[in-house]
Amino acid sequence: MAATMAFAAFHPLPTLRRVPFLRRISAATEFNISFGAAPSPDVKEAAPKTLVPDPSSPDPSAAPIPMLIPWIVRGEDGQLTLQSTPPARFLQAMAEAKMAKKEKKKVDKKKPSGATATATAPSSLASTTSAPKYSKAARRFYNQNIREQPQRLSKVLAAAGVASRRSCEELIFEGKVTVNGLVCTSPQTRVDLAKDSIYVNGNRLSKKLPPKLYFALNKPKGYICSGSEDSKSVVSLFGDFLKSWSKSNPGLPKPRLFTVGRLDVATTGLIIVTNDGDFAQRISHPSSELRKEYIATVDGKVNRRHLGALSEGTEVDGVHCIPDLVELLANQPDASRPRLRIVVHDGRNHEVRELVKNAGLQLYSLKRVGIGGFRLPSDLGLGKYVELKQADFKLLEGNAQKKT
Repeated sequence: MAATMAFAAFHPLPTLRRVPFLRRISAATEFNISFGAAPSPDVKEAAPKTLVPDPSSPDPSAAPIPMLIPWIVRGEDGQLTLQSTPPARFLQAMAEAKMAKKEKKKVDKKKPSGATATATAPSSLASTTSAPKYSKAARRFYNQNIREQPQRLSKVLAAAGVASRRSCEELIFEGKVTVNGLVCTSPQTRVDLAKDSIYVNGNRLSKKLPPKLYFALNKPKGYICSGSEDSKSVVSLFGDFLKSWSKSNPGLPKPRLFTVGRLDVATTGLIIVTNDGDFAQRISHPSSELRKEYIATVDGKVNRRHLGALSEGTEVDGVHCIPDLVELLANQPDASRPRLRIVVHDGRNHEVRELVKNAGLQLYSLKRVGIGGFRLPSDLGLGKYVELKQADFKLLEGNAQKKT
């Protein structure tokens, strides 16, 4: 009731005027009207009230009367109060709605003119689907550390599984490789596999490279360390893995596996098989001085003179090679021949065989059981392989040996 009275005080009702209701009535129309009892003469009928307009004319120079809207607000005490200003939370909601409307207009202006599917999307959804912006420092870090940089053409072909790097260089020299429609005869040409179109013998090179693979193989006797798929090649032991590659990895070219270093045909034991050329070069190069452990089984008896000769070393390929460790192992009940543990780091061809021969011993069998800090798993059978784990790479690179 108080709100109604306040509203009436600030907003007077306009003047009303009675308008006679005129209607043309036909003369033939008859009315049957009955009236109630006449009022008592003692009762005086109130005169009808009429609204009279305000005779005073408004002053044009006077300031206009402000329009006040009453607000009924519930206070902190829970009681309703009347005030002439809107509540603070109402003003805040209006300001937030206004800002949201401006943000939506900005997003709509950034959208392309042909975008109709997302024209009516909310501003929050449009902000998540719009292309993110990165600073120059972020783009520089991506280009230097994450994005693959252009590489030599011969290296890209070898990584794609075309052939060995040396064979890829021969293909390039023979003019069988084209880059962006032009014959390229320089293996050092820098190419970007994601941007450049490369053809080898008329076949286009896939834009995707196979992932890097690393295996530890227990090489049997009689197999050669060759990258070919010959029946007596180490790679032939991965025949089932390569045959199922297309099914398990659709769209990716088949990897070209090869051995890291070599073991001669009569030597058994641990050898690493991969398709990562940089990794193979880092592990097998003599400058890495990576320790390799062998178990040599010899005929006859081993005395101190033999052990002394082994420790003094011998000349291999014009370089005097001295082993890091020579140890006579304890006899086993099921083995009649003595066994020697020999650790070398030079990585020369037939180095262990030359050491045993120079000491005056007859070698019966030779098995490699360790590279760096990584050892051949005892439960890995001949001809079987296991994929290397992340922790194995530190052992292969000799970090465990450096700590000791």
